[in-house]
Amino acid sequence: MANKLATSSLLAAAVLLMALAAPSLAGDPDMLQDICVADYKSLKGPLRLNGFPCKRPENVTACDFFSGALASAGNTANALGSAVTAASADTLPGLNTLGVSLSRIDYAPWGVNPPHVHPRATEVIFVLQGSLDVGFVAAASNRLYARTVSAGDVFVFPRGLVHYQRNRGGDPAVALSAFDSQLPGTQPVAEALFGSSPPVPTDVLARSFHVDGGLVEAIRSKFPPK
Repeated sequence: MANKLATSSLLAAAVLLMALAAPSLAGDPDMLQDICVADYKSLKGPLRLNGFPCKRPENVTACDFFSGALASAGNTANALGSAVTAASADTLPGLNTLGVSLSRIDYAPWGVNPPHVHPRATEVIFVLQGSLDVGFVAAASNRLYARTVSAGDVFVFPRGLVHYQRNRGGDPAVALSAFDSQLPGTQPVAEALFGSSPPVPTDVLARSFHVDGGLVEAIRSKFPPK
């Protein structure tokens, strides 16, 4: 009888822990009002929230919910050959508290959107033009899930996992990405490791990548801190 009670108690504790952990695995918190258009001016004061303060309803207009930013191609004349144009809560105030956002990604021929993570969102990419090689790495197994996606195809990058895209053709490509967060965040892996300020210690990177410090410094010179 005692063993049965102990087992039941352990099971109840496990269920309780799972229930408590569930909110931390969710996306942005649910909103408590119809709209909460971001009031960027309020950020000049001491108040800081998980998101942006709301405009007073009488000051909200339809323009707060509109953006034409994704209509124009981004400038891909850079070392990566890609450009990301975001429509998130920090550029489109009407998205504040709604838990969604979009990005347009333009790729030059053979351009790369380098390995990066979105710490606060799952990404669904829809290819509008061209053909991409895409992939993500599972955290538990380090297994790479990769394939080619073409115009009209969709691919999912789970939240917080390292992923990338590469234009696999000699013509420009375009994709649209949707996120289940108003501010998904983007952290490029190489830039985070080699372009941080203050810098990650050279010996840490050298040992981690099994290379010498001179190579670490050579790579770091390509990523000046912002």
